[in-house]
Amino acid sequence: MTIKKSGMIAIVGRPNVGKSTLTNALVGEKVAIVTNKPQTTRTRICAVVNRGESQYVFLDTPGLHKPRSRLGDYMVSVVRQSVADVDAVLLLVEPIPNIGAPEQELIGRIRALGLPALLVINKMDTVKKEELLGVMQVYGAAHEFSAILPISAKTGEGVEALLSLLEQYLPEGPALFPEDMVTDQPERQVCAEIVREKLLLCLDKEIPHGTAVEVTRFSERENGIIDLHVTIYCEKESHKAIIIGKDGSMLKKVSTLARRDAEHFMGAKVYLESWVKVKENWRDNMNLIKHFGYRDE
Repeated sequence: MTIKKSGMIAIVGRPNVGKSTLTNALVGEKVAIVTNKPQTTRTRICAVVNRGESQYVFLDTPGLHKPRSRLGDYMVSVVRQSVADVDAVLLLVEPIPNIGAPEQELIGRIRALGLPALLVINKMDTVKKEELLGVMQVYGAAHEFSAILPISAKTGEGVEALLSLLEQYLPEGPALFPEDMVTDQPERQVCAEIVREKLLLCLDKEIPHGTAVEVTRFSERENGIIDLHVTIYCEKESHKAIIIGKDGSMLKKVSTLARRDAEHFMGAKVYLESWVKVKENWRDNMNLIKHFGYRDE
């Protein structure tokens, strides 16, 4: 079917509100890593959804937060830039009848740019329906949203209705991406992100936030097996010991979980080798931040 309408929609909100879960629900497969830790998403992820004659290009952005490092500054800059050049904005919030500082800043930016914006209240499965009315009233008084819609990105409830609502904001025009594409991320970048997701899931406190993953080898053998070599960077020798674990147990656990997801994503058998190195304070070193793939578009 020929695409007749296509447009870009930014998904914005505070950390941990469910932006990546929603992105994956919209696409119907995993293109963004998801954990219950804030600042899981570090850069803008482009997710493509083709539906009938329409192509939706969603920009999953980092959570808007108060940065404490130059990497944090970069993440906040990505959010602000992503809102600047889209056809519509989807502000994702939790079902709490109170507008926090991140939401106030995002509403102010939406207003200043004069963009059509939808308020999407996520996690509707966690509250009673009457509680949602209070959230709608508070946000409805703060800004004239084009629509307000409660959803559950986790269960998928309301996701189809959201796509139907968003269709009116897509300008007429050809597809922006090939129709068989679900994300603009290179395969090696997705694999690096999968490893980082497992670090976030398996490790505690600040340690996983201080990690970066670099793919040093990504090649396919004649028999179709993918050779994936990754180096995990952390900020302290003590962190390195924790990531490796006793007799290599933690690194083995992270690698096993990552390999399974990488195989599912690639549709092929993956041979994964992992190493851990220390780069002190890399989150405040712009050269290293760029080296690990966090570059301005």
